[in-house]
Amino acid sequence: QVQLVESGGGSAQAGGSLRLSCAASGYSFSSYHMAWFRQAPGKDREGIAAIHSTGSTVYADYVKGRFTISKDNAKNTLYLQMDSLKLEDTAMYYCAADRDLKRIFGSVGKRFSEVPTFDSWGQGTQVTVSS
Repeated sequence: QVQLVESGGGSAQAGGSLRLSCAASGYSFSSYHMAWFRQAPGKDREGIAAIHSTGSTVYADYVKGRFTISKDNAKNTLYLQMDSLKLEDTAMYYCAADRDLKRIFGSVGKRFSEVPTFDSWGQGTQVTVSS
């Protein structure tokens, strides 16, 4: 059973940084494609970044140049480094894993009124940015 657990959320000031982690277990981490999503209260869930099992990445335009997705296969952990944070980055952040590259990469930059049925989702970690 695939399990994902996010951590690293918290509060930061605008212009500051946070790094999120997503610890994976129960499957061959290196063979899955991974992504980060976020959802603000009352809004749809949106795909913000994804990483191929071999390491290539894709970003939504509104985080490109500020956020960096990466992974450490030895530690079975996915990361999201968030720099130059903005007030509008406040949201619950989720990691997801799936074996379908087209589906998970295709979710980046899109908004979903219903949560996509990927192989696994984490429970989320809250990020709050204040002025």
